[in-house]
Amino acid sequence: MTGLQLNRREALAWSLAGLGTAALPGLAFAQDAAQADPAIDGVVQRFMAAFETPGIAVAVIRPGRPVYLKGYGVRTLGKPAPVGIHTRFGIASNSKAFTAASLAMLVEEGKVAWDKPVKDYLPDFRMHDPRVTELLTVRDLLVHNSGLALGAGDLMQFPATERPASDAIKALPFLAAERGFRTGYAYDNILYVVAGLLIEKLSGKPWHVFVSERLLKPIGMTDAVPALRFLNTQDVAGRHARLGPPVRGMGPMEVIAPDEGIMTDAAGGINASVSDVAKWLQLQLAGGKLPDGRALWSAAQQAELWKPQTIVASSDGPTEAWPARGVTQTYALGWFIQDFRGERLIHHSGGLSGQVTQTAMLPGRKAAVVVLSNTEDAVSGGIRNALLDQIIGAPAFDWVAAVRARVKKQEADGLAELGSGGVDTAPAGAPSLPLSAYAGRYRDPWYGDILVTTRGKGLHIDFLPTPVFKSMLEPWGKDTFRTRFPKGAGEDATVTFVVADSKVTGVTMKPLSPLADFSYDFQHLAFVPVG
Repeated sequence: MTGLQLNRREALAWSLAGLGTAALPGLAFAQDAAQADPAIDGVVQRFMAAFETPGIAVAVIRPGRPVYLKGYGVRTLGKPAPVGIHTRFGIASNSKAFTAASLAMLVEEGKVAWDKPVKDYLPDFRMHDPRVTELLTVRDLLVHNSGLALGAGDLMQFPATERPASDAIKALPFLAAERGFRTGYAYDNILYVVAGLLIEKLSGKPWHVFVSERLLKPIGMTDAVPALRFLNTQDVAGRHARLGPPVRGMGPMEVIAPDEGIMTDAAGGINASVSDVAKWLQLQLAGGKLPDGRALWSAAQQAELWKPQTIVASSDGPTEAWPARGVTQTYALGWFIQDFRGERLIHHSGGLSGQVTQTAMLPGRKAAVVVLSNTEDAVSGGIRNALLDQIIGAPAFDWVAAVRARVKKQEADGLAELGSGGVDTAPAGAPSLPLSAYAGRYRDPWYGDILVTTRGKGLHIDFLPTPVFKSMLEPWGKDTFRTRFPKGAGEDATVTFVVADSKVTGVTMKPLSPLADFSYDFQHLAFVPVG
């Protein structure tokens, strides 16, 4: 990696994690490949033992050899069912490449052009800045350079809500830019949601139907479904995370529930097995051609999909501690592009609560790696790098030790940022009004309403669009309170009431922890009293 902002939903391969050195009791390895490959198995097993990982599924594609497919460990802690090559995982942001490929197919059919404004196809499309509305193209939906802040609008998607994708269009005019249009990289999901709406408008079919009919079925991804709600099997990987204390990413491994909503589909909805994802990468390496020779998209569109568009990060290259560090990382259409030990690497990661997945291709070698994990820990990215090293024939390097060292440093840096008080010591200050004066209904134009009420001797808050966000409000400084959401429900927030002339005139928020995942973008909210 090359200095990206790290977060659970995009690059959790490198997230904070509590590490152990002992394997899980009774760890079982499901033999799914025709023959064992001791080198691959050794990498996976060492990482699983070091990171106490419940389950992993791996695919390795090398020219002239059968695809190596194998599941390791168990689907869910405390249950014996093994991970197999047909176990479904949420591939999260790896789904973005499917959305980009769908648009490439529609470009080939003449239904859309990459460099025409989105408003030409979606008349209701508006950005906060009218000038950007006029300029933002179909291509711009996919490359994270719109000027929107990191994770802008994600609270409409995480934790799970029933909000339809169309709410993204309604929200965009109220999401102010953080930087100039096309002047820098900031990862977002909301414009991929818009891309899904564009696919629906152009094809006459919802994104999930289009992707199923035009991609999943022709490719032969028989285990895959376009979203979690369509799964109808028990062969599904569980979700696991370390929920604290003092912050998420530390503590013992626990089973958690999925938390993605309907709006997530085009940005990160697909659930698939390692067998499915291997077929997807084989199609990519073949330039969009199926094994029978039929092309889902042309070589010209393949080149568009892999053409760098936005500079993500840069560095001075490999180091002794991280020999695969790239000089430059860019974002194309649904893919990251960078150098890896002097070779072109095309890849993506996907992070959901409790699962992280990796796809990576070395097109010069017609080789690829898939790593699906049922945990938030850093294991999947380390396995990916180690398996890529095997393909390249790189000098021996201890990726387990390197990842452990990086995670320990991130953990130490995170705790230092939290300070001695952590997230459990209230700052100075107190409410300046009677508690009843804070009660009321407040509205943010893109998110919706919150309801603050008095209960007993305290206040209670209900985030109406997000059912799981209900909490007592604990005093936390001057005219500020903090939430204590149920364990595993998401990141807590501080809630500050703006007081003028002894009245509440507004409410602002921010994540309680500076280490909170970017998708909990409380800082983008600005509530005003209703009525």
